[in-house]
Amino acid sequence: MAKLKMKKIELIALLTDSKKIIELLQRRGVVEIVKNTDEELESTNVTAVTGEFEKFRSSAVQALDILERYAPEKSGIADMLGSRTEVEKKDFGKEAMQLEKIMGAAGSIIRSNKIITDAQAESAQLEVRKDTIRPWLSMEVPLNFHGTATTKAFIGSLPGMTSAEQVEGMLPEACCVQVIHSSKEQTDLLVICHNSTAEEAEGILRSNSFVPISESDSRTPMQLMESCNKRQAELERIIKDAEGNIRSREGDRKRLKFAVDYLTMRKDKYAVLSDLGFTGNTFVLTGYIPEKYCEKLRLELEAKFTASITFTDPAEDEDVPVLLENSRFSAPVEGITRMYAMPAKNDVDPTPVMSFFYYLFFGMMLSDAGYGLVMVIATTIILAKFKLESGMKKTMVMFRNCGISTLIWGALFGSWFGDIVQVVAREFFGKEIGSIALWFEPLDDPIKLLLFSFGLGILHLFLGVAVAFKMSWDEGRKLDAVLDALPVYMIITGAAPLAAGILTTVPDNLKKIGMPLVIAGVALLVLTAGRSSKSVFGKFFGGLYALYNTATGYLGDILSYSRLLALGLATGSIAGVINLIGTMPENKIVKLVLLIVVFIVGHTANLAINLLGAYVHTDRLQFVELFSKFYTGGGREFDPFTVKTQYIKFKEENIND
Repeated sequence: MAKLKMKKIELIALLTDSKKIIELLQRRGVVEIVKNTDEELESTNVTAVTGEFEKFRSSAVQALDILERYAPEKSGIADMLGSRTEVEKKDFGKEAMQLEKIMGAAGSIIRSNKIITDAQAESAQLEVRKDTIRPWLSMEVPLNFHGTATTKAFIGSLPGMTSAEQVEGMLPEACCVQVIHSSKEQTDLLVICHNSTAEEAEGILRSNSFVPISESDSRTPMQLMESCNKRQAELERIIKDAEGNIRSREGDRKRLKFAVDYLTMRKDKYAVLSDLGFTGNTFVLTGYIPEKYCEKLRLELEAKFTASITFTDPAEDEDVPVLLENSRFSAPVEGITRMYAMPAKNDVDPTPVMSFFYYLFFGMMLSDAGYGLVMVIATTIILAKFKLESGMKKTMVMFRNCGISTLIWGALFGSWFGDIVQVVAREFFGKEIGSIALWFEPLDDPIKLLLFSFGLGILHLFLGVAVAFKMSWDEGRKLDAVLDALPVYMIITGAAPLAAGILTTVPDNLKKIGMPLVIAGVALLVLTAGRSSKSVFGKFFGGLYALYNTATGYLGDILSYSRLLALGLATGSIAGVINLIGTMPENKIVKLVLLIVVFIVGHTANLAINLLGAYVHTDRLQFVELFSKFYTGGGREFDPFTVKTQYIKFKEENIND
């Protein structure tokens, strides 16, 4: 339906033109280059070159990350929407000449960051050391003090809390104990003993779990603390200076972004060279190109270079990539198809099939005209004011279309920010306004909406069966197409009025037609579903199994569409509660102020939550209910060799734009 036909391209050109041709193809972005498999052609190894580009690119990315940390860039709506800066090709070339200078700026930023990191690490180590020293501050001898000519000193800790007298009582005579610091966990001590009893004292201390302090510095604890504080102050100045140097490089942000994209392009260009085949004077390029771009690319290449270009149809066993192209109405939901899976070789593109129902279901689930109006206005302003990337533009158009659907359904159901029209009229003007629904209010008649949801669900499922019918018919399996689709249509069409009769009044004529239709459909399904089996037994039980699958499968699928009712009621109900909260005060001035605040905050939150719910559940109805009827998926998306940049794009558009 909407898969572009692919051609295989083979290009042979002079080796001297290889760089210019590769650059042109990269800017055009319409050829997916595949690796050369011809053993008679030579290949080239570009690992070292691409590695160098990646190293420089990583440096630029690292510098940008550092700059963002210390001098955050003010981002606007355009940045949030992922818009890139447009540049002329000539300006791009001029900027490329400044690459060495740009990388110098990146190096300066990275070095400054390393200074900060090292200083912070050293400061943290000093803080740990200060914590170690702090309990010993009252001691006036160095922490590495070992005694005098006639004495020996022991500096360390005993577990638990103890006193100097208790420790001296354990030790031999000629020992003096000073408690420096004491807590429940440990007691820090200075023990000085005469040389004659020092060995005995050391043994006693060890037996009581004495842990000597490990310190080689000859300064006192107070001197060490002052030294640590002084060094930390110096480190703070170093950090401040380095941060200032980074912030002073804020003007290099734009150039660093350019460097990231430039180096990405260079790396990609050289990486492609490893996919080419070479002779002494020529190179050979093979790949895939959409047929619609073939002639235009051929004319441009032949006009600028000496080249031979051949386009052929891919072989049946080739892994041909898939590129989708749809109408302005359907194209915005291509991302939904892509999210599920690209079409396989024998699949149709489901995007045109699901697009109408996607917008329809989304609007029914959100179903508030006020919310729809907000969506339409917001997306229209964004589309008009900002130059969006192709993917983001399609997303905005999709939500605009969904907003239009929401606006229509909300008007049909009479929901404008819930019941705000009736609330304002009643609370501030003393007037009662009845329903403003163009059709009916779901809260007054939920059964009607439920049955309508089931009806839409049946049409949605029938569409999936119809697509499966067409695919089988086009493949030449015309009998299979009829026998696979007709029983399903007969059973569901006949059962629908019978099932609806449980919830509402159904004309007798429909019931009379429904039962024979169900019976005929069941008989046809049982008799034909097992036709692939060779035995009568297999045919019969194959038919019964198909009947069971059809009954349970389609029943579950149809019931799934009750979410159209559930989410629609949830949006309106919550909106009504928000309006009720805003009008609780008796005083009209207070009521007005509260209503304005609650209206803005409440309806913003309600829109955000139900917008997400509508998006998720609309996707689910496509993926589970519709796609299961005809779609396999598993295709490979077309991945052209193009300019894959993050921050800039050329004003010279690709052929496919």
